[in-house]
Amino acid sequence: MTDLAEAKRADLAGPGIGSYQELERVLPRGYRAALTPRQTQAAIVAVKRYIEDGLCQALNLEMVQVPLIVAADSGLNDLLDRDGSRTPVQFAIANDNGVHPVRAQLVQAATKWKRSALAQFGMGPGEGLCTDMRAVRKDYFLDHDHSAYVDQWDWEQTITAEQRTLAYLTDTVRRIWAVLRGAQAHVQRLYPQLADGRYPDLPEEITFIHAEELLERYPDRPRKQRETALLQEIPAVFVIGIGATLADGYPHELRAADYDDWSTPTTTPRGRPAYGLNGDILVWNPVTRRRHELSSMGVRVDAAALRRQLELTGQLDWLDLPYHRAVLDGSLPLSIGGGIGQSRTQMLLLRAAHLGEVSVSVWPEVLTRMCHRHNIHLLA
Repeated sequence: MTDLAEAKRADLAGPGIGSYQELERVLPRGYRAALTPRQTQAAIVAVKRYIEDGLCQALNLEMVQVPLIVAADSGLNDLLDRDGSRTPVQFAIANDNGVHPVRAQLVQAATKWKRSALAQFGMGPGEGLCTDMRAVRKDYFLDHDHSAYVDQWDWEQTITAEQRTLAYLTDTVRRIWAVLRGAQAHVQRLYPQLADGRYPDLPEEITFIHAEELLERYPDRPRKQRETALLQEIPAVFVIGIGATLADGYPHELRAADYDDWSTPTTTPRGRPAYGLNGDILVWNPVTRRRHELSSMGVRVDAAALRRQLELTGQLDWLDLPYHRAVLDGSLPLSIGGGIGQSRTQMLLLRAAHLGEVSVSVWPEVLTRMCHRHNIHLLA
């Protein structure tokens, strides 16, 4: 198994935004927001309604409530990366003068909770849920498209064992892509100034490529540089198989072992043996002129994949947690699911240069001053 610290170093190697000096060079010059702050708020509501309705129709989902807080010992929180470097905000609820305290965590993502919710709501194959999820991720570097405040359309759908295939995954991605393109057309009808010739619209089709093929195409570049190079040729891609070790001895990116299935043998879109039933939707952002991740999603682990992946990552002790026991004993349905970044999507469709133009969060003073110099006005 590849050493996780080594994999992390490989993932971060090469140019990228890791400092505010670098971010200063990245922010666009001569930027002018396409919409006023008030128009932006109205456009956000319009896009949000369109996408929620569209996802529910395209994937047969229902909007449901979602937690902001989960019990620390439930195993339901998302650790994001399997090296444990991004930990949730944790706190104690004294409750009853400390007699019946509760250890709680702020949600980092609702990935595992959603699967439990499918069982709670009695959703059978072909049925699913969608949430207006809010979370806190305290370990991000705060730049133009990363915030400590996270909002996602987190969705999950019950499937059968026969549907745990790459074909079902790619069909689902295409359905989501059609909703995103529809949202773009909708908001441009409302605000024609967003149809700006300088900024190409999302392409009609999304292209599928396996992480192994991406490595083969750009063997001498680290992961983010591979994605950036590809997106300058093909502006919308779904990269399959994120988490499994590739031919160079490293995963394309570290992924937690207990939700997406990244270890099941499959084939690349061009027929070569590979691994993984998950991936990311990535696009080229013409405003920032950088790679732009919109969604991470996948077929979820079944009992065999969960045990296999926890063994690969040295985390078999997690099998004692309630969520993991429920996957093993079949109490939780088989499912497919993902998260679509709300602010990331709004930023792209509304031609914004920074997440802070479409969502309210906290930012360091150095970043606020830098944005002001670039005529980027963050919501406060």
